[in-house]
Amino acid sequence: MQLTDDFFALFEMPRAFRIDPSELERRYHERQAQVHPDRFASAGDTERRLSLQWATRINEAYQTLRRPLSRAKYLLQLAQHDIASESNLAMPTDFLVEQMEWREAIAEARAAADHHGLEHLHHRLHHDLQERYGEVAALLDDRHDFAEAADRVRRLMFLEKLLFEIDEAIVVSEEQASG
Repeated sequence: MQLTDDFFALFEMPRAFRIDPSELERRYHERQAQVHPDRFASAGDTERRLSLQWATRINEAYQTLRRPLSRAKYLLQLAQHDIASESNLAMPTDFLVEQMEWREAIAEARAAADHHGLEHLHHRLHHDLQERYGEVAALLDDRHDFAEAADRVRRLMFLEKLLFEIDEAIVVSEEQASG
């Protein structure tokens, strides 16, 4: 292992969107056990500093690869294909309409303190995300269509934000119901 290895190489895993999460976790724990700073507590300054660098790098790699959106972004970065999320905000009209519909449904359920409705929206969006991640997997792993994958990743960023908003609304509705 080299500190300059890409995240997939650190875990000796293929550079692919489709990965086995349990295998990633197993390899993460293996690597952490090898470099954990506690193992180097009595070592010299250089070894302790290097151990900390390794532990930090392995944590960063794990956090990136375990989440589908960050893994997709990272694969695009490795392919030197910028998703241009700050400069390319153009989205198809149907996608924008869909976003407005989601936001309206969330706002209505939130205003009505409809916990069940929020849960339903969460499950629907989660299912939609899973299908879209399947499309991204095909684009990245099978077709190597990085331009289209970048477009899909930009859309997924919006959807993941929506899911976060729904989850926040669910927490608030639970707090209101119990308080």
